[in-house]
Amino acid sequence: MSFREETEEGRNDLRRPFLHTGSWYRMGSRQSSMLESSQVIRDSSISVLACVLIVALGPIQFGFTCGYSSPTQVAITKDLGLTVSEYSVFGSLSNVGAMVGAIASGQIAEYVGRKGSLMIAAIPNIIGWLSISVAKDTSFLYMGRLLEGFGVGIISYTVPVYIAEIAPQNMRGALGSVNQLSVTIGIMLAYLLGLFVPWRVLAVLGVLPCTLLIPGLFFIPESPRWLAKMGLTDDFETSLQVLRGFETDITVEVNEIKRSVASSSKRSAIRFVDLKRRRYYFPLMVGIGLLVLQQLGGINGVLFYSSTIFESAGVTSSNVATFGVGVVQVVATAVATWLVDKSGRRLLLMISSIGMTISLVIVAVAFFLKEYVSPDSNMYNILSMVSVVGVVAMVIACSLGMGPIPWLIMSEILPVNIKGLAGSIATLANWFVSWLVTMTANMLLAWSSGGTFTLYALVCGFTVVFVSLWVPETKGKTLEEIQVLFR
Repeated sequence: MSFREETEEGRNDLRRPFLHTGSWYRMGSRQSSMLESSQVIRDSSISVLACVLIVALGPIQFGFTCGYSSPTQVAITKDLGLTVSEYSVFGSLSNVGAMVGAIASGQIAEYVGRKGSLMIAAIPNIIGWLSISVAKDTSFLYMGRLLEGFGVGIISYTVPVYIAEIAPQNMRGALGSVNQLSVTIGIMLAYLLGLFVPWRVLAVLGVLPCTLLIPGLFFIPESPRWLAKMGLTDDFETSLQVLRGFETDITVEVNEIKRSVASSSKRSAIRFVDLKRRRYYFPLMVGIGLLVLQQLGGINGVLFYSSTIFESAGVTSSNVATFGVGVVQVVATAVATWLVDKSGRRLLLMISSIGMTISLVIVAVAFFLKEYVSPDSNMYNILSMVSVVGVVAMVIACSLGMGPIPWLIMSEILPVNIKGLAGSIATLANWFVSWLVTMTANMLLAWSSGGTFTLYALVCGFTVVFVSLWVPETKGKTLEEIQVLFR
């Protein structure tokens, strides 16, 4: 072997995935006989759906973190003697940690791979939940919440990107929507379990998703597109063959991915001046725009303070009602998962944003009219129930499109050579606006409930315009074909 060959082999070793795909199947070793390799892949082939279900444990963790603060507020403030402002800090720290995780997420996923990134995200989540479960004061409580947020920030970027990169084009929409469906399941589980178990036990239960995720990562393949980008040709082709099944001819998809990687490798270092080119600025604008508008529409503010709205409508058990909203979210998101590859992304986004606008206008009008009606009148009770129905309708409309699809489109449209940096920026923008909405929603509701929902309705109305003018349809296209749309 020549010195040059040894050097190339050394470079490839340095670029091996941080977390290897597992020893249960061969990664296409050239030294293995063709028959042996074929038999191993034939016996051990797993479906894309199985891979998605394993990484979906990450978004379930994401949702559990979001939902934890709602059913535990009374118990934690009482046991630890916290003020309302101290608990508000606790609730918002997950967003702060997620912003830090979002900044690092793209580069971590590019450097150690999608699976390695999820492994790194799982560890602070586990430590964070254990810290909360043993907290005696705010120090461990706050530290645990920050660590959870950091892990969730990485998960929120990596999981949709991994799913988009492994899914076949005709299933990518449905499988990509599993990400948001899993988030809503996590929120619902936190609401449900919070009705029956103490807050410390609930924190221990929060460890389970990532504890199951870690061993699961050893049994699924790394993203073939990431392997191709890193120059690991044998691993890339075998990973793709395992994902598509042994009997499937992957020649066309292999060639498309190779051409895309070769094209992006010609200019691996992106300069600021390059962002003026449409192929870069347009998908970045669409990705950031959708993720920011998702949060500015007020969905998190409404969910965080839904108990206040239910109490104003005379609902006696606000926690049970909040769990009901969680169930509605899961069902509506499941419907979106089923529809997204049939009706397309744009249509669902349009229906979702129009539905949110109408629902929010109804809620705003109901709150404005309540100011002019006697609290003892039947009309006041009717308006209160109308506001509750409007909030539930808004949650359903959001779950049908603006909840799951922005993350899906972000994972589809970003060019491979700027995906790490651009994905981090888009995820950071989403978490920053989420924190902003969550922190200001209570103050805005105290200022004027009708005015708050009017502002949210205006944002959703602008979303309709944004989607109709700038968001492309990606249904039925490969990731490589989508990039051609922006050139």
